Amino acid sequence: MLPVIHELHGDRRHDPYFGFREKSNPAVIAHLEAENARTDAALASTLPLQEQLYSEIIGRIQETDSSVPVRRGGWDYYVRTEQGLAYPIYCRSGDTILDANLLAAGHDYFRLGVFEASPNHLLLAYSTDYAGDEKYTLVFLNLTTGQLLPDSIPDTHADLVWANDNQTVFYTKLDPVTLRPYQVWRHSLGNPEDVLVCEEPDERFLLSLDKSRDEQIIFLHIDSSTSSEVHFLSANSPFDPLTLIAPRRADVEYSVGHRNGNFLIRTNLEATNFRLVQAPVNAPGEWSELVAHRPEIYLENFAEFAEHLVLYERTNGLRQINIDQTHLIPVPEPVYHLSTQSNPNFDTHLFRYAYTSLTTPTTVYDYDMNSRQLTQLKQEPVLGGYNPADYTTERLWATAPDGTRLPIALVYKTGLFQKDGQSPVLLYGYGSYGINIEAVFKSDRLSLLDRGFGYAIATIRGGSEMGRPWYDHGKFLEKKNTFTDFIAAAEHLIAGGYTSPAHLAIEGRSAGGLLIGAVLNMRPDLFAAAHAGVPFVDVLTTMLDETLPLTVGEYEEWGDPHDETYYHYMKSYSPYDNVTSQAYPNLLITSGLNDPRVQYWEPTKWAARLRELRTNDNLLLLKTNMGAGHFGKSGRYDALRETSLYYAFFVHALNLT
Repeated sequence: MLPVIHELHGDRRHDPYFGFREKSNPAVIAHLEAENARTDAALASTLPLQEQLYSEIIGRIQETDSSVPVRRGGWDYYVRTEQGLAYPIYCRSGDTILDANLLAAGHDYFRLGVFEASPNHLLLAYSTDYAGDEKYTLVFLNLTTGQLLPDSIPDTHADLVWANDNQTVFYTKLDPVTLRPYQVWRHSLGNPEDVLVCEEPDERFLLSLDKSRDEQIIFLHIDSSTSSEVHFLSANSPFDPLTLIAPRRADVEYSVGHRNGNFLIRTNLEATNFRLVQAPVNAPGEWSELVAHRPEIYLENFAEFAEHLVLYERTNGLRQINIDQTHLIPVPEPVYHLSTQSNPNFDTHLFRYAYTSLTTPTTVYDYDMNSRQLTQLKQEPVLGGYNPADYTTERLWATAPDGTRLPIALVYKTGLFQKDGQSPVLLYGYGSYGINIEAVFKSDRLSLLDRGFGYAIATIRGGSEMGRPWYDHGKFLEKKNTFTDFIAAAEHLIAGGYTSPAHLAIEGRSAGGLLIGAVLNMRPDLFAAAHAGVPFVDVLTTMLDETLPLTVGEYEEWGDPHDETYYHYMKSYSPYDNVTSQAYPNLLITSGLNDPRVQYWEPTKWAARLRELRTNDNLLLLKTNMGAGHFGKSGRYDALRETSLYYAFFVHALNLT
């Protein structure tokens, strides 16, 4: 029997599990450890399968490998990995400059934040997190001697830019309570007295830093989910005051680049799917249009070069790369993803990008924007005889209750996966913050496909895959569209004979964990198993608590529950608040004790309430990583063991052999 701790302190809103918030209470830690022991015992029979899966996954990876070098300032920068080592090694022109394995030695958790060479490439700024709480310590390395400078700055965010004097950096600091990047500081090497450049009091806004691609301008971005403000100064004059480009306005967003004395500004002002305008640096408010708004094409981003302009666009749910508004980079498959790679050089005609699909490993290309010639530089190696022709990708279209068409990307092994309603399918979803879930290749997924699984991605509202309105219709008082879209995708797979409720598993992380929790309450009959990773499931309690990290900024995603309309709407879908006495599918819940984004107590409370109210005895497992945060274990081998655990859970929960 697990410890009962809801009597620790007075509760909020008569919440019997409010006491789980007391992280310093030994009873809380004992409860989490008891839940972990329960999970380990329940999955003990899958240990051989976990080992088999792990061996398969590792067996497909070329453990000793290196990335495509990137030329910067006369140096070739690249990252290499070595067999048996959990972390990457950062190199340039044949020399190791930073070995993350040495930094991680003796620590259960490690994550590298900032990694930024000075403009003259003699110094390296880097930062480290050893807890998973996303508080980084910033240090500086002399790349000639290999010695650390005495400068060390704690509690920073993973954000930094160098001024062109090679002695001055700008960095962001975290609010100690909300962990929001709320200040920008200027640091001069060797000087212990840093200067506060900007502090943002409005908790909806986050500060970030950027440098123009021509390295002439430093930008300070002040962004909420719905509004932007950008300030700038010359990278050659770091002690000058900041200059405002355009003041923040409600529901107006913009981002800025620089070329030839002009700002390039991407904005949604009078342009739902964004447009691109230009303004002189000495008159940043005088905008003239470069790329007009196109209702059918979402302008996601842009990259300015000395003689070229690259537009990242999205149409029909897929990204395209538009060169100079004259042509698109060609793609060979109907479902795919294009991503930019490092393109640090401003004055070049080569554009580097990566192509991938559900069956094509990530492939890096250089594209000559003058000749339109394509050069393949590297494809992710997949060992063990992988042949993409053995697998089939389909693009399906489900229909939401309001008639909206919903894309589904599906991959399976040809001949092994049968459309007889008996095949297992793992359906993945997210649907929040305008974040897109792309159809990318993952070699570990082959361990499911080779066991007869289909793997599907539901493109649901709340992301931006189909344009900015796709996001707008999946937030605030339309958030339930995210959940009903996902249910419609599941129903479409079942109706098409791709699977059945007895063979359908679902997965989502963070806000995707909210998705999982909501649809399990709404339609538990549709699913046989679910994995909710670091799930945001106690929506109402968290959004009512302004002392928690990021809560106030989240008002522009979910709404402010101090407004009665939003309160009742959130309460109607919050997974924790809507657990009822019904049968639930097999469920694995995972979380991190040090998670600053979704506090560990949310999944802990949810598991307790499910255990209290559910009417069946399917698997209900909670596994808390006691030494990590939102992103799970940090070393690549530990992360793959977690993946093996998740896959073994699905195989076990679906009663597959």
